[in-house]
Amino acid sequence: MDDSCEDPPTSAVLLDSCHFSHVLFNDVEKFYVPGGDVTCHYTLTQHISARGKDWVGIFRVGWKTTREYYTFMWAPLPAAGHGDTAVQQKIQFKAYYLPKDDEYYQFCYVDQDGMVRGASVPFQFRAEAEDDILVVTTQGEVEEIELQNKNLCQENEELKASCANLQQQNLELQEELKKTQELQKSLESFRSSTEKLELELNSLKMENKQLKEQGDCTGAELQQLKEQLQNVTSEKERLENRLRTALDHMDQLQSQVLNYEKEVENLSHLDQDKTEQLETLKEENQQLRLSTAQQQHDLIKELEEQKHLFQVLKAEKDEADEESQKLRAENSALLRHLSQELSPLSALPRAPAATPAPGAGDLLFGNPYSAAGGNLGAGVEASLRVCPMCGELFPGDVESSQFEAHVRSHLLDCPMCTESFENQQVFEDHLLCHRLE
Repeated sequence: MDDSCEDPPTSAVLLDSCHFSHVLFNDVEKFYVPGGDVTCHYTLTQHISARGKDWVGIFRVGWKTTREYYTFMWAPLPAAGHGDTAVQQKIQFKAYYLPKDDEYYQFCYVDQDGMVRGASVPFQFRAEAEDDILVVTTQGEVEEIELQNKNLCQENEELKASCANLQQQNLELQEELKKTQELQKSLESFRSSTEKLELELNSLKMENKQLKEQGDCTGAELQQLKEQLQNVTSEKERLENRLRTALDHMDQLQSQVLNYEKEVENLSHLDQDKTEQLETLKEENQQLRLSTAQQQHDLIKELEEQKHLFQVLKAEKDEADEESQKLRAENSALLRHLSQELSPLSALPRAPAATPAPGAGDLLFGNPYSAAGGNLGAGVEASLRVCPMCGELFPGDVESSQFEAHVRSHLLDCPMCTESFENQQVFEDHLLCHRLE
């Protein structure tokens, strides 16, 4: 505030008696940063004469009287009388006297009679905020959205160019309309002159009538008057035709101007729709980026769980393979041991055929070798082959392929590799490992 403790002249404000356009405020910012000095630029027009008690105040928007100023500075007088020319002036308000809140304020120029002679647009004392937004999306989506934005911008530029062309055509039509209005004015003047000519014609007719009545005019004078009358009539018809043609042309120009104004309005609405569509695409882009980031996080978590499960199953598979190898080794050892035990039995001699077998009636439970024809050697030969898996007995004359097929029927062959398994659980674990791979 000014160092002087004298209060400025104020008064109740009557809006009907105020002249807010006598002082124009220039370069008023939307925001002023708190803590800094503020320079107010204004222009004194030719409608005001600066006086010593004029002042510039800062008012909160919504003020009713000039007594509601927040702070003020005495307005400096121009260096020389500005007379009929506008004068640029400026005042600097110190930061200490400026408002500290973020309400809306405005500059007002008040003369020494307490009348408001000018007011600025509203502004605030605060710093502009900048929000940083982190958006994550895929490269393909970014390229697609950038292409859409580029197309929309290009279409917007084309619409702006078309709108500018239409505005230029509208200006040309308005100029042509002005020329037509001037032509209409000239036609009106022609019409007035035609009326004057009609009056002259009427006066000539009266004179002609008088001359005929008087009989003083000669035939040559009468013929001259007839020619003048004919010329005046033809001139009247020609001017009437020109007037009708000009009126028709003016109607056409007015209709064209209306059509161009409608097209300009439609293009403005279309430009607004394109801008709204661009904002919608930006919001969808942000939502898509956030959704993509969440899906990526879920996929990484699921992949880690699958990886852990695969490691567990792989460890179980390794244990099952190791157990299978042990079982295969034990099976091979048992087969070799069985072959070694069966080899001496195949070399035994047959029993003498003359030795009679005990009758069935002499034994308490009957003869156990009667099924072999009462021959002990035949029973031995019939039990030479024993299944190592189920213990089933096969006669000695059975084919090797049949015996091997029976033994292999107890084994479980992997359909994906050449391994065989005796245990059902080990076989199923082995198949599960193949599926995980």
